[in-house]
Amino acid sequence: MLGYRKKVVFTNLRNSFADKSEQELKTIMSDFYRHFCDIVVESVKGFTISERQLRKRLVINNPEFSNYFSDKGKSIIFVGGHYNNWEICAQAFAMYSNHKCIGIYKPLSNKFFNQKLSESRSKYGIQLIPMKQTKKSFEEKSKPRAIVFGSDQNPSNPNRAHWVQFLNQDTAVLFGAEKYAKEYDWPVVFVSISKVRRGYYEVEYSLITDKPTEQPHGKITEDFTKRLEKDIINQPQYWLWTHKRWKHKR
Repeated sequence: MLGYRKKVVFTNLRNSFADKSEQELKTIMSDFYRHFCDIVVESVKGFTISERQLRKRLVINNPEFSNYFSDKGKSIIFVGGHYNNWEICAQAFAMYSNHKCIGIYKPLSNKFFNQKLSESRSKYGIQLIPMKQTKKSFEEKSKPRAIVFGSDQNPSNPNRAHWVQFLNQDTAVLFGAEKYAKEYDWPVVFVSISKVRRGYYEVEYSLITDKPTEQPHGKITEDFTKRLEKDIINQPQYWLWTHKRWKHKR
């Protein structure tokens, strides 16, 4: 898989880490492709993984953090990025949570693979909702919900995005998590995924805000971006560098 979007990966790395030498960037790229192959294999395994194995391979260190809100009858927003194995994380969310877990996703154009991936992600309790139906998830009358946003992808409409400095570049960031947090007054929790060793991951929750309506415009999005950026800078090989993240200009 070494040749897959090689130019995109190296360009993204070079623009993100201008202070690093070409050899350092190539080392990160090599480590990324090794990790990327792991993600592919682990995603295939996700179709058949048992609950016991899933709990063993994905541990959420502080599930009580989110359950504190569910015990109070409060819904929350989880926000994270495509860092480490986000697929196994999506599968495990509901196993550790007292909330009704809902994942917001962009359907694949291939209906067969979209169905298979949806079945794999949702088999242990998380409900998947297409992006176009996001608002309905917030208006639904049910038990406290935890709605999961992956907010580091390239927005389809940069005019509706929030612009920040991310990895040394002017970057359009999806604004949906902040928009809905303020509209419905839901706390926002950052999801940090770390790789313990091959095939094993840990998750740590941290609060971005429990008073979103009091935050200045853009601050929630900027806080999320800074936390994700910190994780990426610490271990850059674990982010999804094949994504054409910087197609839009301000």
